[in-house]
Parts: sequence; structure tokens; C-alpha cells
Amino acid sequence: MGVRKRERAEQIKEAKKSLAFAKLNNCPTSPRKMRLVADLVRGEKVEKALAILKFSQKEASRRLEKLLVSAIANWQAKNEDANLEEAGLFVQEIRVDGGSMLKRLRPAPQGRAHRIRKRSNHVTIVIGAKNNTQS
Repeated sequence: MGVRKRERAEQIKEAKKSLAFAKLNNCPTSPRKMRLVADLVRGEKVEKALAILKFSQKEASRRLEKLLVSAIANWQAKNEDANLEEAGLFVQEIRVDGGSMLKRLRPAPQGRAHRIRKRSNHVTIVIGAKNNTQS
């Protein structure tokens, strides 16, 4: 590997050190309901986002709270020497994508059947540190 390529790879690795992510796949909630909760915490500081999710009435907020705690733990595993309070972590990106659908049939009048689509979703949270200029 050349010198420039190695230096660039080290720069990319150092930039990724301030990021951490967590994924939740095949969550049995419709993406529309999950996006309502995800929009509440997008761009917020981690402490505030956890408080918002903790006191939200929605069922999706429990799942997102658990996912956010997991992302924080992933960040701590990457940055063992860094302090969590001083890092200024925030929710950099939160993405809710549609997952697979379970298709069920519900009986309808006159011998017909209506299709019921039980939706699921995939959630990805990326958290980043605000003050990453210390190195």
C-alpha cells in the first residue's frame, strides 16, 4: 500500500472513530408509526433524546430508546479512553426504512377476502461526537 493511500485510510478511520451506529431489523411496527417517534429525536443531544423517548407514550419509543442505548454503548466500545459527558454526543442520523410485510387475509362480506398487510421496519441510528477537534 502506498504512503498516500495509507494516510488517507488512517484519516478515514480517525473520522469514523467519532461515529457509532446501531441497527434494529424487522421491528414489527409500521414505518409510519416509527417515523413519528424518530422525528422527535433527530438532531438532538443524546441525553435529551433519551429523556424524550423515556417519557413518550408511544410503543415505538421503547424500542428506539433501547436502540439508542445500544448505539451509545457501541460508541463507548470504540472510544474507551473518551469521556461520555465531554464528547457531546448527538443523534446525527436516524433512518426508518420499510421492512418485509406479512400478508394476511381477513374475511369480508359476500365470500370475499381483504388483504391485511402487517408491516415491519428497519431502523438505523448514527450518533456522532460534536467536539472531535481534540486530536
